Amino acid sequence: MGPANIIEVEGLTHRYGEVVALDDLTVTFTAGVTGLVGANGAGKTTLLRLVLGLLHPQRGAIRVLGHDPQVEPLAVRAHIGYMPESECLPKDQTAADFVSYAAQLAGIPPREARRRASEVLYLVGLEEERFRYLGDFSTGMRQRVKLAQAIVHDPDLLLLDEPASGLDPDGRTRMLALIRRLSSFDMSVIVSSHILSDIERTCDRVVMLDAGRLLRAGALDTIESTGTVFVELLDRVEDVAELLRARGIEVNVDGPRLMVGPDGEGICQAIVEAAAEASAGVLRMERGSTSLEDLFTGERP
Repeated sequence: MGPANIIEVEGLTHRYGEVVALDDLTVTFTAGVTGLVGANGAGKTTLLRLVLGLLHPQRGAIRVLGHDPQVEPLAVRAHIGYMPESECLPKDQTAADFVSYAAQLAGIPPREARRRASEVLYLVGLEEERFRYLGDFSTGMRQRVKLAQAIVHDPDLLLLDEPASGLDPDGRTRMLALIRRLSSFDMSVIVSSHILSDIERTCDRVVMLDAGRLLRAGALDTIESTGTVFVELLDRVEDVAELLRARGIEVNVDGPRLMVGPDGEGICQAIVEAAAEASAGVLRMERGSTSLEDLFTGERP
């Protein structure tokens, strides 16, 4: 395994004409399984391409496994596996031939490449289909082939761009289980996705992007365990929310319900006092965990 900080990004900016893909982004990715979260167009794919050295930042710096991908792109790519979102498989090759070819591109001798191809196709559940043509594969099977070619050379870092894209519920469950299993192989994984529930099921850490900017980064259990107090009111919802905000407390309004937090000492007393001051009726108040979706939608400008 490479260094504890597998990717270090500082002041990274990249534009496509007038469109800002990344805007002065500073963030660190550590070893483990990290979710790269954001809506479509948030800058996730651009960041992955910069990590691979396929794009060059217009401002800022990036180091991957201790290397600068602009200066040493081959040294970086030799230790990375990449599963792209786009359709990229040749329809007239078998799965075994294609994954073996990917291994040889990584410098593995032909005989060893064939052996490794067989092993990783077994790992992803395609041992019986490995001699079928890729053009005959379902969407779920093609996704698993893309995963197989990304890990056949035993990389230190694996980049997965929307790995469950287009999959039915059964295929999604299989893919997420495979991703979770990879963490036991001494391999760091970055999972780029806009499906927040997938990130919660597979990842240890999360990096949230919006419009190329960092919203939040940290351990998933720490972020989600900050907690929220849910308050359901009979009336005067906005009045109570404004009184709490005046005290410096974060509040999100969802119909008759307030999501107040992060939870902490004295927050429930503050809610009771604000409701009394606004002459609002409190129907229910309870503590609960904050999901990634709550955090992401609550923090986006």
